[in-house]
Amino acid sequence: MKNAMTVDVEDYFQVSAFEQHISRSKWESLPLRVEANTDKILELFAQYQTKATFFVLGWVAERCPQLIQRIVQQGHELASHGYQHIRVINQSPEEFRQDIIKTKHLLEDFGGCEVKGYRAASFSIGAKNLWALDVLQQSGYQYSSSIYPVRHDLYGMPDAPRFAYHADNGLLEIPISTVLWFKQKLPAGGGGYFRLFPYPISRWAIQTVNQQEQQACIFYFHPWEIDPKQPKQQGLKWKSKFRHYLNLKKTEVRLTQLLQDFTWGRMDDIFLGQSINGC
Repeated sequence: MKNAMTVDVEDYFQVSAFEQHISRSKWESLPLRVEANTDKILELFAQYQTKATFFVLGWVAERCPQLIQRIVQQGHELASHGYQHIRVINQSPEEFRQDIIKTKHLLEDFGGCEVKGYRAASFSIGAKNLWALDVLQQSGYQYSSSIYPVRHDLYGMPDAPRFAYHADNGLLEIPISTVLWFKQKLPAGGGGYFRLFPYPISRWAIQTVNQQEQQACIFYFHPWEIDPKQPKQQGLKWKSKFRHYLNLKKTEVRLTQLLQDFTWGRMDDIFLGQSINGC
């Protein structure tokens, strides 16, 4: 069973949990660490012959165009994470349209290939803004990975399907993986949960989805999660501080084990059958 490995390419200061602490007007003055961290991920993937999908912010692409080219040249899929990590729930339909079209064109110009996939900042598409799926389809995207079928204080659509499905307009939605535990949907696709729980729990969850349900898992993480030396932010609420900094020193070791324990590939290869080397 081949699972989908995905990376949300954003820097440590761009996460939604820091929105109230770091204004976007200050981003330019902060040390940029995303390029070096992503290069480290590329080296790790090359070591274990892993191809992945990189959902990249347009803001990052403008400042690190050669990184975009390296991602594509090494055979990974280039996809959109929006321009400036603004949650869809904070955008009007027209603002969202302009955002995703701008980012798609930027990435395609830098990468030299078609961008087919999109992931919303903090999985911010749900029951209250499903209009976003129509805008994505109208803007030339072939799939989205933006709806997380769990309960969470910042995101989630618990009643959404657990596995890839087509919306009414034909757009393919590919949710982050969950595992059923006594009829409850538990996260099984990485992120902060990968750092929170001991690695054997993540391995069990992925194995369960693969073996018992015969479905591919979708796993995600961020470049800042392998960077325990990133600048620490002051004045954070305890929950944000806990979520962001927990077990950063363990992420790379766990990722290395994950790459050995399972087979991984690109989203478009697994779900669209459209993987092309160098694009």
